[in-house]
Amino acid sequence: MACYPFPCLPTEENCSSTFFPPFSDDRRDLKRLKRTQSADEFATCSGGLSSTTSTLCGGSSSGSTSSLNSLPRLQFRDHIWAYTQRYLAVEAMEEAAAALMNDCEREETIACAEGNGNGMRLVQLLIACAEAVACRDKSHASILLSELRADALVFGTSFQRVASCFVQGLSDRLALVQPLGAVGFSGSTPKTSTVSSEKEEALSLVYEVCPQIQFGHFVANALILEAFEGESSVHVMDLGMTLGLRHGHQWQSLIHSLANRAGQPPRPLRITGVGNCAERLQAIGDELEQYAQSLGLIFEFSVVESTLENLQPEDFNIRDGEVVAINSIFQLHSVVKESRGALNSVLQRLHKLSPKLVILVEQDSSHDGPFFLGRFMEALHYYSAIFDSLDAMLPRYDTRRAKMEQFYFAEEIKNIVSCEGLARVERHEKVHQWRRRMSRAGFQPAPIKMLAQANQWLGKFDVCEGYTIVEDKGSLVLGWNSKPIIAASCWKCSSI
Repeated sequence: MACYPFPCLPTEENCSSTFFPPFSDDRRDLKRLKRTQSADEFATCSGGLSSTTSTLCGGSSSGSTSSLNSLPRLQFRDHIWAYTQRYLAVEAMEEAAAALMNDCEREETIACAEGNGNGMRLVQLLIACAEAVACRDKSHASILLSELRADALVFGTSFQRVASCFVQGLSDRLALVQPLGAVGFSGSTPKTSTVSSEKEEALSLVYEVCPQIQFGHFVANALILEAFEGESSVHVMDLGMTLGLRHGHQWQSLIHSLANRAGQPPRPLRITGVGNCAERLQAIGDELEQYAQSLGLIFEFSVVESTLENLQPEDFNIRDGEVVAINSIFQLHSVVKESRGALNSVLQRLHKLSPKLVILVEQDSSHDGPFFLGRFMEALHYYSAIFDSLDAMLPRYDTRRAKMEQFYFAEEIKNIVSCEGLARVERHEKVHQWRRRMSRAGFQPAPIKMLAQANQWLGKFDVCEGYTIVEDKGSLVLGWNSKPIIAASCWKCSSI
């Protein structure tokens, strides 16, 4: 991916000296620090970190304890809380920034690539604006947003385009934050699941042009075909049926493979689609049934109209002799909540179905960290790689690319940046985090041994060079220029 210059790390120590309470979802990470530490230890830690940051930036360090004296009406525990949050926020920022800096060591900066310093200035403005929003400094953030809107162009360079999406998210978040001295984050109401025509078209373009979705479909179908070996019938449960695509592309491909498998008679296939719109899912099912009938395959389709949180094992009406396969493409991350209990409950209910395999395909990035600045930096790194890949595949003024970026990827970015609480559903996590979650729910990994087959598939996919598929502890990871984008893993019940 193109490399973007990185200025000195902003810290929440640079915010207004007036204490601002943290966002509500930051509270759970306080357990990471020992409660027996003294106030002097917290102040020393925060002051040392501030001094280190100032040194890296070429400036002088300022005493951290002076801010305590400017807060006469705060309780002692509030002082501890403030410095704790600032320390952890900087820690999260540095982890995300390290990846950007490592990439920058290997590649030229965007300023050199473009022959000017606009790229560097845009990065600096974005990070400064994110810091101002985190500090609830509305006046300063508004000034920075005005500058960003002039530079972040929808039809500009790849980074200008991705910056335009983050500017939208920062603007939305700034409108929701409460002023200094208020508690918490006002958040926003969860959006309905309705799909606009623009987003539907953008999703179809992403499926056709980009390899991300089709990579998940390819890996999942290969694993399901393998599960058919020696079994009389398979019942596939598709969580979040087809992602909102109007046609069952994944299942048409599977039906075709089953009907034309050499040396084996067609075996019955049953698919249950899970989603919020039964009418839409049934239309896809009718289309699949006609296609299966034309190929002489015994096929049955049913619908479970439900959210993942409300899904129950009895909804699937499992029959004797059926082998169960659960298919989840970009779905389970939306069940991750601050409480951490919602996803575990869903996984435990899925475990009761005793599936032979669970195929899990998710975005491979940490977009659910407890601190806004850390999430912001991680998302900026991740979506910069995606926009860079689109830049290599399509011309700058291609309207298809603009639709994908503004109506699909921009929606994810805005949700990550501007939303909190129930409204934030794009809670992507790294594959190693999913390993811990699945293991706690009673699943054990089933290593995917098809790297050569996957790379052969990628070679046939009509995309430019830069996309790679690697194996990571039994999972397959699709990446762009070494940056992980999508991870596919396979799981089975511990008792199987």
